[in-house]
Amino acid sequence: MVPNRPHPATTSPETGSKTGPETRPRAARATAVVGAALAAGLALTGCAGPDAASGAASGATAAEPTPGGTLKFALGAAPQGVDPQQVGSNVSIYVARQLADSLTDQDPETGEIGPWLAESWDVSDDLTRFTFHLRDGVTFSDGSALDSADVKASFDAIVGDLGATAPLAASYLAGYEQTKVPDELTATVVFDEPNAQFLQATSTVSLAILAEETAAVDPAERLQGDVVGSGPFFLESYTQDQGAVVTRREGYDWAPASAEHEGDAYLERIEFSVVPESGVRAGGLASDQFDAVGDVLPQDVPQIEGSGGAVLTRANPGVPFVLQPNLTRAPLDDVEVRRALLVAIDRQELVDTVLSDAFEPATGILASTTPGYADLSDRLAFDPEEAGRILDDAGWALGPDGIREKDGEPLEIEVTYTPVFTGSGPVLELVAQQLRAVGVDLTLRQLTAAEQTTAQDSGDYDFYYYNVTRADADILRTQFSTAQRNLSLREPDDVVDPLLDEQLGEADPATRDTIAAEAQEALLDQALAVPLFELAQSIGVRGDVHGVTFDASSRLLFHDAWIEQE
Repeated sequence: MVPNRPHPATTSPETGSKTGPETRPRAARATAVVGAALAAGLALTGCAGPDAASGAASGATAAEPTPGGTLKFALGAAPQGVDPQQVGSNVSIYVARQLADSLTDQDPETGEIGPWLAESWDVSDDLTRFTFHLRDGVTFSDGSALDSADVKASFDAIVGDLGATAPLAASYLAGYEQTKVPDELTATVVFDEPNAQFLQATSTVSLAILAEETAAVDPAERLQGDVVGSGPFFLESYTQDQGAVVTRREGYDWAPASAEHEGDAYLERIEFSVVPESGVRAGGLASDQFDAVGDVLPQDVPQIEGSGGAVLTRANPGVPFVLQPNLTRAPLDDVEVRRALLVAIDRQELVDTVLSDAFEPATGILASTTPGYADLSDRLAFDPEEAGRILDDAGWALGPDGIREKDGEPLEIEVTYTPVFTGSGPVLELVAQQLRAVGVDLTLRQLTAAEQTTAQDSGDYDFYYYNVTRADADILRTQFSTAQRNLSLREPDDVVDPLLDEQLGEADPATRDTIAAEAQEALLDQALAVPLFELAQSIGVRGDVHGVTFDASSRLLFHDAWIEQE
């Protein structure tokens, strides 16, 4: 039995676990400590990075928050849509997260899992049954009350018709059997196998709970705005490739304990617009055209700070930006080529030249802020001479134009990417320069989000460039297992796949970390990803903007945000 906190208990006849009383008052909840050993493991403590000591993204604040006002936020790229369960890019989640809440909340300071829509929960000893006791009085933006049927409908839809367009959410529900609803405020989620990652997954935006009616809506229409959530804002409008407007809900009274205040959001509205040029975003902030901007690049920091603004950063946990190889296409079907590329890239130069000191070079398959992270920096150390030796030994000889050849074929590789992060193009251009120095011709293929999805579905890529944010080592399974996303299109094996599955059934957090570390070593042994850099959120705000916060996955929250009113 794994309760979310110690409490007087009675035995549940269905699971044999113990159930708790009503949640304590907010002041007590904010300082509660998870007591059981397994709960500590599922709480994922210690995942926050050095820039996330408080989870707050704002600088100095005035004495008292002042409600009201419209915050104008310039996004660096267009959102994929506004459905929390389907979207995956940061810019999409900046909008979608404001519309919907999750069963649990992951504290950005401690990494502990705390209450949100669920006031308490129980986990069976075999990690197959998770029973959530919902808060009473929660409503959706259409006025309907949250109950266990909404939880069931949300999860059933994700593993059903929505699964193809919500792969990340579906991966969190792998092995899902059903959600039982014994009463209106109790939902028991049942899996066919142990699922150690699920409790943390319930804190993510991908498993946000939407109104039951939303489950029946066509996925494409959901992306365009036909979703009903319980968040502090509701969607006023969404225009594809242009932006979105969200408006404050009246009567919102169920913010998680990690929030700074109870009750309604302070801001009246948030207007999100798409401004791809970083310099234009920074100039707009400096001239008061925008109140906040995303994806701040190093060259824009002086202008923002010079105008009295601040740049706020927080590192993302999960899989850092990587090049994932398609093993069905030459030359990346050659493991020696892949191994050579691991040491042919100067990751520190990527950060120093293109990014900023808010970013870190990748030092493993996971970002360093992720629970279960293994430091593999020694295996990724820049060594162009070693890269050349590996390629020489593999039969790739330098040609007259400086590009290596083997059996008459040049060592040419294409990387497919979508610029959801504005620094992606410059980073990949520098990677191409570094690889050319060892005889590899890397070309860039920029696609729209829709084209990228088509390429992924058809396997039409050599390298697939991406990152995925999540504060749990199970992200390795969802990205690299042959039973999950498997962008490498590799066949099942007897090393990597078993390790990824084993960690999912391990209750002891220390043992689970050990298994995850072995999996990271095994992934690097086969060079199933070429890590580049760790993503960090870099947000610019005007001096009169306060209370913008990052969640545990470094996504923005605006419930506590406010603007000084004249």
